[in-house]
Amino acid sequence: MKRHLPLLSLVGLIGTAVSASAHPAQFHAVDMGGAAQAGFLHPLSGLDHLLVMVAVGLWAVQIGGRALWILPCSFVGSMMLGGTIGLCGVHQPFVEHGILASIVLLGVALGIAWRPSKLVAALSVGAAGLCHGYAHGSEMPLGALPMMFFVGMVVATSLLHAFGVGGGLLLNKNPKIAVAVRLVGLFLIAFALYDFCFPV
Repeated sequence: MKRHLPLLSLVGLIGTAVSASAHPAQFHAVDMGGAAQAGFLHPLSGLDHLLVMVAVGLWAVQIGGRALWILPCSFVGSMMLGGTIGLCGVHQPFVEHGILASIVLLGVALGIAWRPSKLVAALSVGAAGLCHGYAHGSEMPLGALPMMFFVGMVVATSLLHAFGVGGGLLLNKNPKIAVAVRLVGLFLIAFALYDFCFPV
């Protein structure tokens, strides 16, 4: 049972995201605590965001070595940049396509266990983080304190990355279960196709 705990936890996270609205824009976030809570909940409330952030951690494990921290840091750093652009109101019409592309990219990477150079992996993850960060920033609730919103957003994202890394490391201990990571990749691709055909 313990061996399957990472998978069960992932299912629980996905279930939580599905039950929430896709991107709740209305939070009572006028104070510091409310802004931080809104920022923390935003990455957890959209299944697309949640899947990508966990997948970044899983892919980092597949690549191994310094990728375990390079990929999450690349995503978080570029996410903050994208969030800042979103806060500034710069219109980016292709962001949703970028988010969809990030799901496909990570799905394929996990599915075929792609191990590119760490620079290529970091740039790929950074591009994904930029798109997801823009979505977070542009959907920040009115009246929220940007700094506290970003703090909550970074904490939630880092926890999802850590969950992906931790789950990947546990799964890698047993080759028979490690194939589950590739199945996650296939699920990501299927989700992206569904989202493309039936956009919310």
